[in-house]
Amino acid sequence: MSKQAEKKNAALKAVEYVKSGMTLGLGTGSTAYFAIEAIGEQWQAGTLTDIRAIPTSEATARQAEGYGIPLLKLADVDRIDLTIDGADEFDPQLRLIKGGGGALFREKLVAFASDTMLVISDGSKEVAQLGAFPLPLEVLPKAVRLVQRVLNEKGYYAPQLRMTADNEPFLTDNQNYILDCALGQIPNPDELDLELHLIPGIVETGLFLGLATKVIMGKGDEVVEIG
Repeated sequence: MSKQAEKKNAALKAVEYVKSGMTLGLGTGSTAYFAIEAIGEQWQAGTLTDIRAIPTSEATARQAEGYGIPLLKLADVDRIDLTIDGADEFDPQLRLIKGGGGALFREKLVAFASDTMLVISDGSKEVAQLGAFPLPLEVLPKAVRLVQRVLNEKGYYAPQLRMTADNEPFLTDNQNYILDCALGQIPNPDELDLELHLIPGIVETGLFLGLATKVIMGKGDEVVEIG
């Protein structure tokens, strides 16, 4: 079965957890797209009512608006019932690497505010140890050279400035840059996350630790729930 089919199967299973009256966090990326599509179709059909959603990116907001889903800003709420989002990697402890789509800061804010975070993925995102996917860091543009120097001096982060197809620095929705760090493996994600947060100029890391409630993974023609 294709990755796209695995993603869609996982997304549809996750949407079964969505109930009328909920405040939802809507993730970003190719897997979250299928979940938003399913939620939007149920909203338009009237089988889901009285929902509100906080999008994690401008792209997600546009998709949700296309279905007429009522949107809120994160500043308007102090908690979220349920967030559905994807991941670039997850390990057996449900620790994640996110940020391949460049929305990691907003995604982490929404995840942190959520009572439940469902992570949806295809079978390729499951790893024994995080780090095969380059770790994204959202960085203030004015500090990017400083952060690159500090990371290089540490000797093993190999930070690369993310670029667009037009060879311009990629800008997040927050108008920040992304540094992608090819670590190879991360034996202690908690320690690394703390170390990175101590470097001025790093806005947020793509390490999502202690935030995921459950992973719902499409694997072949099955859907596996972990957690």
